[in-house]
Amino acid sequence: MSERDGSPPAHGWWVLAILSLLMGFASISTDLYLPAMPTMGVALGASPGLIEWTVSGYLLGFSSGQLIWGPVSDRHGRRLPIAIGLVFFVVGSAGCALSTTTTLLIACRLFQAFGASAGVVLSRAMVRDLYSGHRAAQMLSTLITIMAIAPLLGPLVGGQILLLAGWRAIFWTLVVIGILTLAALTTVPETLAPHRRNPEHLARAMLRYGELLTHRRLLGYAGTGGLFYGGMFAYIAGTPFAYITYHHLLPQHYGMVFALGIVGIMGSNQLNGRLVARYGSDRLMRFGAAMAMVSGLAVAAVTVTDTGGLAGLVVPLMVFASSTGFIVANSIVGAMADFPERAGMISALVGAVQYGCGIFGSGIVGACADGTPRPMGCVIAVTAIISFVCAFFVVPRHQAAE
Repeated sequence: MSERDGSPPAHGWWVLAILSLLMGFASISTDLYLPAMPTMGVALGASPGLIEWTVSGYLLGFSSGQLIWGPVSDRHGRRLPIAIGLVFFVVGSAGCALSTTTTLLIACRLFQAFGASAGVVLSRAMVRDLYSGHRAAQMLSTLITIMAIAPLLGPLVGGQILLLAGWRAIFWTLVVIGILTLAALTTVPETLAPHRRNPEHLARAMLRYGELLTHRRLLGYAGTGGLFYGGMFAYIAGTPFAYITYHHLLPQHYGMVFALGIVGIMGSNQLNGRLVARYGSDRLMRFGAAMAMVSGLAVAAVTVTDTGGLAGLVVPLMVFASSTGFIVANSIVGAMADFPERAGMISALVGAVQYGCGIFGSGIVGACADGTPRPMGCVIAVTAIISFVCAFFVVPRHQAAE
């Protein structure tokens, strides 16, 4: 299964397609129900701010779950933890469909996220098992491009399910997706050979996270991607109410507008894959951070001044989302470059930072909800600025592989 010599691994694109599906679980689990959030609030008697906490609750489970699955996979291999995680995901999704209160819904979202995090974090580790260097960045960009189909179609499909069968049917759809993915996993070979596994017990391995956090370069990459994720999840949590409630967009049309940002993400990931060997992953990551900061400031200006209506908000948000292609894959590869023997743990740590910042971003938007897009715009701007600082001033240029 190795690709150290440049040849494709056994089972080639089928394996990569399954890895893309696993990486897409974070998007599938949230984007599918975004158009239903206002309807869910009415059905459960909850305010917009409380419903937005279903995103934050998911991120809490997702972030903490990765810290467990990473070292477990380094010790026991990748496939078994993913399979167990998918079972958790299916049970959590069913719980969401059956929820009668917002509190129960948030609790089930935590459970669902804990399971989904296994597939996301370990699919990245599997890429690192198979590829290295610029090739790893290229393959992650390719996988993220394929995975972007999920958030591209998610709101569109979710809006139609909502229209035809109600919001609970969206979560039953996730149950089916989880079961089908579990079946597909049986066709994927193990990528971490027994002789490459880390024999440390889980408790001891967990203590290693503190040691890893002393590495400045790792912190720089994790901070760049993490703070950007804070802005992205502010965007995910805030746009349903900004577009549907504030700008009166029909729920079934939300997916089409949201898809503009996903198209931008797919395009930038493709461009990153083509340019990374020429310019280096660090330069492209810094370019993406600068792009995110400029567009994030534009989003804040538009939301504060209420300029340009719906179109005035959509355009800078699309540019902001498009910077994903230059930031995410490159920051992950940079973080894992110095620790190939701990790919699962590093992937988990980076993912936990990313989604932990996502908790902050979406949580602040929910806590400060005032019926306008302003909280979302301000959070996006602040997180983008700090991401820029991490990319340019925390990642040491003289050590980083350009």
